[in-house]
Amino acid sequence: MRFEDKVAVVTGAGRGIGESYAKGLAAEGASVVIAELDEAQGERVAAEISEAGGKSLFVRTDVASEESTRAMGQAATSAFGGVDYLVNNAAIYGGMEMHSLLTVPLDYYEKFMSVNQTGALLCTRAVYKSMIERGGGAIVNQSSSAAWMGAGYYGIAKLALHAITHSLARELGPRKIRVNAIAPGPVDTEATRTTVPESILKGIIASMPLSRVGEPADMVGACLFLLSDDAGWITAQILGVDGGQIMRV
Repeated sequence: MRFEDKVAVVTGAGRGIGESYAKGLAAEGASVVIAELDEAQGERVAAEISEAGGKSLFVRTDVASEESTRAMGQAATSAFGGVDYLVNNAAIYGGMEMHSLLTVPLDYYEKFMSVNQTGALLCTRAVYKSMIERGGGAIVNQSSSAAWMGAGYYGIAKLALHAITHSLARELGPRKIRVNAIAPGPVDTEATRTTVPESILKGIIASMPLSRVGEPADMVGACLFLLSDDAGWITAQILGVDGGQIMRV
């Protein structure tokens, strides 16, 4: 129960890894805000957490909207008294349009970046004051191994998220807020299954030292560690949880 009496916001928690993060936090005592655009899925996850004995609230949230993210922060404070942790997980990934950088329609590119890049900043701005009032907190941004792979606009957004992580860690560290990121490799989610062709996925897995696709549970342990006091002197780090897919010196 590392997160008893604490409050966590998880964006994009209506399915996949975000859902697993939310349920993992609730299982260790946190009150969890499901900040999700899909109302049906967000309400489902919140209901399942409550049915399991946890505390949860669904708040419809568009992370690309400053108005929506501010309303999310206010709802979290009204329901639970404030915010201690934020997981910036929401992203356009499952079903994303596939274009090259030279051909992607600019309106789609801008929409994509507003969610996958700017959304993490807007959500942070919506809750950081509450974290300060409560004595500090922790933020985990959801990156990807694609950040280091020249993977088009998806990779660009994730690499930019690393810079956001570093800059926010520097700005918020003196206020006792730690900021880190997780960079997953290929994970078995509906989004991956509908976005990455099976032939490509098999090739990626075959090249990895730990030659298997990841599971959401592999991400949960890393995320909860980075949020917890066990990581109390860790900030500005990008933790690869990818079966050894990316090796950097």
